[in-house]
Amino acid sequence: MNLNLFSVFDPSTSSFLSLNWLSMMLCLVVMYPMYWLMPSRIIQLYKNSMSFLLKEFKSNFIKMNYSIFCLYMGLFWFVFFNNYLGLYSYIFTSTSHLSVTLGMSLSFWFIFMLFGWINKINLMFSHLVPLGSPIYLASFMVLIETVSNIIRPITLSVRLAANMIAGHLLLTLLSNLMENNLMSFPVIMPLIMCLMSLEMAVSLIQSYVFITLLSLYLNEI
Repeated sequence: MNLNLFSVFDPSTSSFLSLNWLSMMLCLVVMYPMYWLMPSRIIQLYKNSMSFLLKEFKSNFIKMNYSIFCLYMGLFWFVFFNNYLGLYSYIFTSTSHLSVTLGMSLSFWFIFMLFGWINKINLMFSHLVPLGSPIYLASFMVLIETVSNIIRPITLSVRLAANMIAGHLLLTLLSNLMENNLMSFPVIMPLIMCLMSLEMAVSLIQSYVFITLLSLYLNEI
């Protein structure tokens, strides 16, 4: 058994160059349409998924044009494929690191705040005091709303990374337990298969949640 269960999340492959981060580019290889001469089932699935997500996010993207929606969908597929491909053996899960998740969420949050405070400063100030708040609590509400707004990228990134880490830790723990006790194979192997199926669903759900929250943050501006 590994002395440290978190060793599976170590991005270092050598003292000079870390190649594990290159796994983030695998999504470009998987989804690049020029690898197929005719539309394949994967491309058809991609188009159907885009249509479904467009309907789901229609209310959130009511103030945005189609190019912004495409940007969000690109981020959705990037997060999903990094989550999903991390379930394969010997493929590093980049979305289990806060350096990746916090970088994505902080970048989008900073752009939203910069755009809002430059172009819609009155609206941004109005968000600091919720409608109907008592006048004697106005100063306190400004403090609470400011703190809640600042921690948004942190909670968004921690949510994604924590869900990825939790599933991989359970898989590692069960695999090491089965390796040390082969007699437990008939019991543990079905559990691992069920957990793998659950992790595939979590990969999709967390990508959806990540994009949904980002779209809601932008829709407030």
